[in-house]
Amino acid sequence: MANAREMSIASLSAVKARQREAWLALFADDAVVEDPVGRSPFDPVGQGHRGKQAIGAFYDNVIAKNKTFEFVIRESYLCGQEVASVARFFITGPDDVAREVDLVTVHRINDAGKLVSLRAFWEFPGLNG
Repeated sequence: MANAREMSIASLSAVKARQREAWLALFADDAVVEDPVGRSPFDPVGQGHRGKQAIGAFYDNVIAKNKTFEFVIRESYLCGQEVASVARFFITGPDDVAREVDLVTVHRINDAGKLVSLRAFWEFPGLNG
């Protein structure tokens, strides 16, 4: 069974490869994705995207619209069933603007090795309030 670090890399790699179904398959049915954590245009209520249907909608409405996605994990700290990673994402958005986003992600898995929580902490001008 994969650990939380391996699952976080699998998640990012599936996004990079634009493999929606492979990405969704990594999550438990009751998982929560908070990207970014708190209120944002992607999550106006700030409660996260809960369950696979909502996570799939987040993929379709946010992730899939980006033209490219690359990542570099600079540091990673595995503790039990969670991993906190310091990373930089390189994203080309639907507007053809290339962006670099520094962030911290926290991925948690359950006893079956499925992702139950993905929390991304990042700031982007005009997005976080």
